[in-house]
Amino acid sequence: MAIKDFIGKWRIYEMEEWEQDDFDARDKAYIKIGKDKIGEFQFLYLFADIDSRIVKYPDGEKLEFTWEGEDGCEAASGSGWMKLAGENKAEGEFRIHKGDSSGFKARRMEGRR
Repeated sequence: MAIKDFIGKWRIYEMEEWEQDDFDARDKAYIKIGKDKIGEFQFLYLFADIDSRIVKYPDGEKLEFTWEGEDGCEAASGSGWMKLAGENKAEGEFRIHKGDSSGFKARRMEGRR
């Protein structure tokens, strides 16, 4: 597995901590990864830039990332991870520094297939 397997825009369709009406409040929730391992995501009123890397674990590889952005008008940061969970599907977790964390599921919208 390589960064190319994660490149593209992924639609977040499920989150453990929030209902879809909530995490899609501002716009449709997504995570986007570029070939340079830089990306972005948006859910709730949180929008952030991502810096990522591939990390190998005994049960497979994950794209781990740190992020920095805004939650409404407040500065926010955190970390997270994402792994492939089938063809054009992924799952992962967002962690908000000194705040909530939530698992998520996503489907590829565009990019590498």
